[in-house]
Amino acid sequence: MKLVLFLNMGGVSKIEDCELFLKNMFNDPYILGIKNKFLRKMIAFLITKMRLKAMQKNYEILGGKSPLNDITLSLCEKLNKNENFKFDFVNLYVPPFATEVLKKYSLKKNDEIILFPLYPHHSQTTVTTSLEVLKKSIDALNIDSKIHIIDIFYKDELYNQMIINHILKENENFKRDQKKTLIFSAHSLPISIIKKGDLYEKHTVEHFEILKDKLKDHFDEILLSYQSKLGPVKWLEPNTSDILKNLKNDALIYPISFCIDCSETVFELGIEYKKLSNKNYKVISCPNDSLEFQTFILSKLSL
Repeated sequence: MKLVLFLNMGGVSKIEDCELFLKNMFNDPYILGIKNKFLRKMIAFLITKMRLKAMQKNYEILGGKSPLNDITLSLCEKLNKNENFKFDFVNLYVPPFATEVLKKYSLKKNDEIILFPLYPHHSQTTVTTSLEVLKKSIDALNIDSKIHIIDIFYKDELYNQMIINHILKENENFKRDQKKTLIFSAHSLPISIIKKGDLYEKHTVEHFEILKDKLKDHFDEILLSYQSKLGPVKWLEPNTSDILKNLKNDALIYPISFCIDCSETVFELGIEYKKLSNKNYKVISCPNDSLEFQTFILSKLSL
């Protein structure tokens, strides 16, 4: 058996999961960066209590859940038509968790577990922590199957051509002589994490430059911005919210950090930020369970 496990932070499937998501996320040492477990647990508790009601309210607007799990499940079901692999997914902060997913399969020594983080750019807050949790679960269950890890893929030509095709298709809805802006919105990170050597900003900027070069003849301006800032500390800038406040043209927004639509794309970009701009903009869907994304995934598995 070749078991492919997609790794992601996860999205809540019901309102009650909001507290679990926040609790687990802020207890993650790669997120808060506090080594002392007791202190980290106390601060995570306080942050969870402060943010819980707002998060629940946001998910009520989304119908009570994130689209991430349903889309990822659909992606797995479509890919499972391929007889060479078995596809499943693991979330970091809400179910399905690593241990419960691994227990579904009778994995033997000659089997292979392929860990496929659904993040195009590397960060300790996403890729590193996800892989660490998976490896701990594999060891705890005494699974001795071979493990293979799919590396970050922001430079992959097939992946980037898919993004370009999606953007150009949406661009057809503009009038030929209409001025337009393309915004690549990336999930932000605190500067303190970047200063510790996290590669996320470097990879995101490099990815932006690759796409900008391919699309420069189709837009009047192409910008990179960062979303989802929390708290008083300094984060990566410019903020997507500030860009939208000062937008001079109608725009397209592409969520460059995400492979699957989630609350950050559907709610934050698609709903919450709408009131900030006097111009019209459309958020382009992530690759999700599209045929193009399936083709890309299979291409990575054939290497």
